Amino acid sequence: MSTIKTNISIQTPNQNTMGNNGLKFRVVLVEPLYEGNVGSTARAMKNFGFSDLALVNPCELEGQARAYAMHARDIMENASVHSTIQDAVRDSNLIIAATGNPGMRVEEHIRAPAYTPADIKTMLEGRNGTISILFGREDKGLSNDELKLCDIIMSIPTSLDYPSMNLSHSVAVVLYELCDIKAGSINLAYHFDLDLMYGHIREMFDDIDYPAHKKDKTMLMLQRILGRARLTSREVQTIRGLVRRIQYRLCHPSDR
Repeated sequence: MSTIKTNISIQTPNQNTMGNNGLKFRVVLVEPLYEGNVGSTARAMKNFGFSDLALVNPCELEGQARAYAMHARDIMENASVHSTIQDAVRDSNLIIAATGNPGMRVEEHIRAPAYTPADIKTMLEGRNGTISILFGREDKGLSNDELKLCDIIMSIPTSLDYPSMNLSHSVAVVLYELCDIKAGSINLAYHFDLDLMYGHIREMFDDIDYPAHKKDKTMLMLQRILGRARLTSREVQTIRGLVRRIQYRLCHPSDR
């Protein structure tokens, strides 16, 4: 079987204009099934000037992965390998889930609202921080529980006749949109602080006797709202201060 080689030159922005000095992107592949897709993902990353690749419980990476990576073997070989998503995104400021199955109805709160890669670029312009973008398995994507770990849902607009995309192609489309993003002076809050804030809000639910059957759904909705807000550390501390004040008043109603 013969192969046809093509040599298409892609003009990419200068590294200094790609957010690498203050806005860093990490591509996280969750349990990729095929080594060729991992190699092709590394190649797409190098095409557009990205280098931070994290793999969660990947398949064995052997000759095919190296062949598909071509001159991006360094990215694949330097990829970090993790047993959990939480470990892969530990130092992130914002976590974005890429899904080909976004929610279309109000009740599909786990997968909605979904934003395009172009929307994400607009959201993040002028920010500083580490952004982890999760891409799911080739056969079934990301589970609902995995989506709940994410602050923002992203989906690539595709034809309704055939919406399913190859994993590495999806990565390439997203990185193409983000490759010339401009960082700025607004530092995003660390996700550790966001998690503390979410825990504090959940404590307040108990204080106000919020219906138990609504807690998880409401908490996820708040996480999506606050994730889209791209909070700074100061804003997170302000929200936590407000929650503490509410809790104090609930416990000391006569203390004025």
